[in-house]
Amino acid sequence: MVQGQQLEVLKALDVAKTQWYHFTAIVIAGMGFFTDAYDLFCISLLTKLLGRIYYNVPGSSKPGALPINVAAAVSGVALCGTLAGQLFFGWLGDKMGRKKVYGITLVMMVCMSIASGLSFGKSAKAVMTTLCFFRFWLGFGVGGDYPLSATIMSEYANKKTRGSFIAAVFAMQGMGILAGGIVSLIVASAFEAKFKPPPFKVNAVASLPPESDFIWRIVLMFGAFPAATTYYWRMQMPETARYTALVAKNAKQAAADMSKVLKTEIEAEEEMVEKIGKTQQNQFGLFTKEFARQYGVRLLGTTSTWFLLDIAFYSQNLFQKDLFTSVGWIPPAAEMNAIREVYMVARAQTLIALCGTVPGYWFTVAFIDVIGRWWIQMMGFFFMTVFMFAIAFPYNYWSKKENRIGFIIMYGLTFFFANFGPNATTFVVPAEVFPARLRSTCHGISAATGKAGAIVGAFGFVYASQDPDPAKRDHGYPAGIGKSKSLIVLGVINFIGMLCTLMVPESMGKSLEELAGEVDVEDVEDEHKGSA
Repeated sequence: MVQGQQLEVLKALDVAKTQWYHFTAIVIAGMGFFTDAYDLFCISLLTKLLGRIYYNVPGSSKPGALPINVAAAVSGVALCGTLAGQLFFGWLGDKMGRKKVYGITLVMMVCMSIASGLSFGKSAKAVMTTLCFFRFWLGFGVGGDYPLSATIMSEYANKKTRGSFIAAVFAMQGMGILAGGIVSLIVASAFEAKFKPPPFKVNAVASLPPESDFIWRIVLMFGAFPAATTYYWRMQMPETARYTALVAKNAKQAAADMSKVLKTEIEAEEEMVEKIGKTQQNQFGLFTKEFARQYGVRLLGTTSTWFLLDIAFYSQNLFQKDLFTSVGWIPPAAEMNAIREVYMVARAQTLIALCGTVPGYWFTVAFIDVIGRWWIQMMGFFFMTVFMFAIAFPYNYWSKKENRIGFIIMYGLTFFFANFGPNATTFVVPAEVFPARLRSTCHGISAATGKAGAIVGAFGFVYASQDPDPAKRDHGYPAGIGKSKSLIVLGVINFIGMLCTLMVPESMGKSLEELAGEVDVEDVEDEHKGSA
């Protein structure tokens, strides 16, 4: 049915054997994602250091800590920027084209990574304000990368391995998280070897060398490097054929671009492009009854699952340092100097990334076109629920020193199944199940809803996870429900994610046009009758 009227250029892409240009596209789009993850998550390694530097109280028995409102702002402001960027650049990608907007987001990420490290001001308030300002706009650029990377990869890929290709781009997020930990480890080791500060309880003043201020700046500015290296290659990529043919209605350009990429001669079907553009199926917009009727349930499915997943995923990622401290995997702050604390937090995050986060992503890449998106998402939510409850209910047991290794294994498994599960599939599916003219916009809406969940997680969890016992929480923090109950709440959220997955369609093995129903089936049947 749909295949009968599909453009030759799109058929050629669907059945193309996996070749060099596929891997080039994965690396180019993936490096953007590598940078996204590095920029968003490296801040969690540095918040304790920022507290020591800018909120130190002379004569206190504890090192300085960021006030709760500042901690929430520093951790969460980039997510607010990301949400705005996903909506704006997602829409712009459908209006101006994927390639043009792709360059804008990259330049923004490079400039704002450098600016974040240069955050200036004489007072703590001034430094934190400028840092939050630059990280908001960094997040804005990062946000644009989500819908554009996914859409470009889905529109370049073939039918058979499309899921693996989009998931491979997303898997670079794991490498970015890992890189954040490794860069922090290297920088902290170098500074500690040079200045050899004593622990806080031995000498509070000497435990914080003035040069410590450079550590967080170097780590943040490094985020500009991977993004800058791929700018040239991004600008060399041709616009995707699906955008050029189905949205820009330029059959000649689409055929010419893909003839070069696929190294084969493709005919330009100008009449067919014109005819497809005029069908009722390709006329209605996002805010119409027709869109709600055809795509409303799947948009509700992609938005709700991403929202619920990100509450759990970002809560875990941004606050794992606090969990590690509470179970004794990181020594009490007073027993370390400022630089050693960065090293210990980075070491813990790197280990979790290496053992749980990164393998989970690549399991998805390996199995998404074998098992299918739906089953991986359902399974991931199920096991995240199980392991969250397994940590939360016997939390006192896990917090004992002798059970630390068990805790780390269980915690690592929740990350593994987040990534061999909904964290990858919620990114893949919205890039496949909507029509070309609204694909980037709908992916942006789904991703932005996810970031709304991340903001709930980042701002909500920092308050909720505070211990009711004043002795066990940082100075000035209000009482929360504690880490154990917070983890139970996250487990329930994962269970609701399983229920919402029932609204998500399976997209494995079908062409993008078939999934989106972009060609009116009745028109095809009428055409056959007419020719008979």
